[in-house]
Amino acid sequence: MSKFFTIEISDPTYERDHLRYVTVKSKALKKRTDISLFVPEGPIKGIVILLHGVYGSHWAWSLTGGVHQTTQALIDQKKIAPMLLIMPSDGLFGDGSGYLPHHSENYEDWIVSDLKDLIYEIQPDLNPDLPLFITGLSMGGYGAMRLGAKYPHVFKSFSGLSSITEFSQLKQFLENNDDTQLKYNVLAEESTLQWILANKGLLPLFRFDCGKADLLIEDNRRLHQALIVNNIPHIYEEFDGAHEWPYWQEHIVDTLLFFNGFLSV
Repeated sequence: MSKFFTIEISDPTYERDHLRYVTVKSKALKKRTDISLFVPEGPIKGIVILLHGVYGSHWAWSLTGGVHQTTQALIDQKKIAPMLLIMPSDGLFGDGSGYLPHHSENYEDWIVSDLKDLIYEIQPDLNPDLPLFITGLSMGGYGAMRLGAKYPHVFKSFSGLSSITEFSQLKQFLENNDDTQLKYNVLAEESTLQWILANKGLLPLFRFDCGKADLLIEDNRRLHQALIVNNIPHIYEEFDGAHEWPYWQEHIVDTLLFFNGFLSV
C-alpha cells in the first residue's frame, strides 16, 4: 500500500535517456510536487539526491545541467558504479524554499522523509540498504550541506557546489532583495556550520567547492576556515568559474567521483 495519496509516474514508452518523471502528493508539503529521476541500467549501487538552486525546479539538473549524460558517461567509462539520481523540486515556495521547515509546509521533511520513502515506491526493485547521498548547487548546496550534517544517520555523505552557507545569504537571490516573507515562514534561520558542529562526531568525510569568481566565494572560504579551526575533516576546493551552469556542469563530476569512493562495488 502506498504511503502517498497520489503518485503519477511517466510511461516508460515515452521516457528518454533513462529519465523518469513523477508527480506526488507530499505528506510534508500537503500538496503535489514534482521529481525527475535518472535510472541507469545495471545493478544500482547508490542513490544521489541533487537539489536545485533558487529559481530552478526538478528538471534543472538534467535539462539545463545535463547531469544524467555526465553520469552515464562516467558509468560507461567505469569511473563510477551505476547510481540512481533523484532530482526533486524544492516545493516552489516564493523564489526558493531553502529546503527549510516552514510553519505550514515542511520542506525539510519533504527531502529527508517523503523523498526517501518515495524512491522505493517508484523503483521497488532497488536494494533497500543502498547508500544515500545528497548534493546541490547554490540554495541546493545549502540544503544538501545542512541536511547532510543534520541527518548523518540518513546520508552516507554530502556535498555542496557554490553553496549558500547561512540563511541570511539567501536574501541576495530573492526578488527586490526582500526576505521578509521567507523569514516569516521558516521555523528557524539555520546555518550549515551549526549542524556540522552539533554532529561533528557523527559526520562522514564530506566535500564542497566554489568558483573563484563566484559571489559566494568568501562565504565558502569562511566556512572552510571555521571547519579547520574546529578540526572537522572535510575536502574544500576552489576552481576557476562563477555562479553559473558551466561551472556546475563541470564540477558535479568531482562530487560523483567522491561519492563513488563510499560504494562497495
